[in-house]
Amino acid sequence: MGRPSGGSSDGSSNGSSDGPSNGSSDGYSDEVSSPEPIAKAKREIRSQVLAKRARLDPETQLAAAEAIADTVASMVYDRDVATVCAYASVSSEPGTRPLLDRLHHKGVQVLLPVVLDDLDLDWARYRPGEWRPARFGLVEPTAHSLGVDAIQGAELIVCPGVAGTPAGARLGRGGGCYDRALARALPTALRCLLLYDDEVLDGVPTEPHDEPVDAVVTPNRVVSTSARRGL
Repeated sequence: MGRPSGGSSDGSSNGSSDGPSNGSSDGYSDEVSSPEPIAKAKREIRSQVLAKRARLDPETQLAAAEAIADTVASMVYDRDVATVCAYASVSSEPGTRPLLDRLHHKGVQVLLPVVLDDLDLDWARYRPGEWRPARFGLVEPTAHSLGVDAIQGAELIVCPGVAGTPAGARLGRGGGCYDRALARALPTALRCLLLYDDEVLDGVPTEPHDEPVDAVVTPNRVVSTSARRGL
């Protein structure tokens, strides 16, 4: 199947690679499990960030995707990483298609998520151009599913989100998909959150189930967080 059309300048489609933006029945959903003041604060940040993203022009999005690909690819090569868990960007998210293609070309095994009915994440190997439409406006690989534990084979994990902090907090879309998946990953796996520059904030609301990241990668900088020092 060819790459889906109708999306952003790097080939992405509408929606969010981080699952639903309005909560779910999943136990990690902000809309269900979070105290209302925290859930409201998270919704407000998401709304502000997504409104800004919607105003980005295609040229800015493509330049950001290429810059992020340069940075993350260097991290992968410098660490001699064999397997990366990443995601297929959609809509105005920081683009991942240049990164996926570079890693695949270099022989790095890239695994992409497949959202299950309970909003957990299965994984499948990335092959350029082999996509199918999925729920929530996502696209997913057509390759054979490897199971939810496949993330344990990844030495570097590229995560989506809408905001993050120098302390390593990550704010996603509220479905809890990546919090559950990251909790299953190896402790030594490097967790990288992709954002635009102005989405690195001083603070975001957090809860015990919110999994931290080790680095925030933007088009112009890398923020090594204090969440899990030593990685």
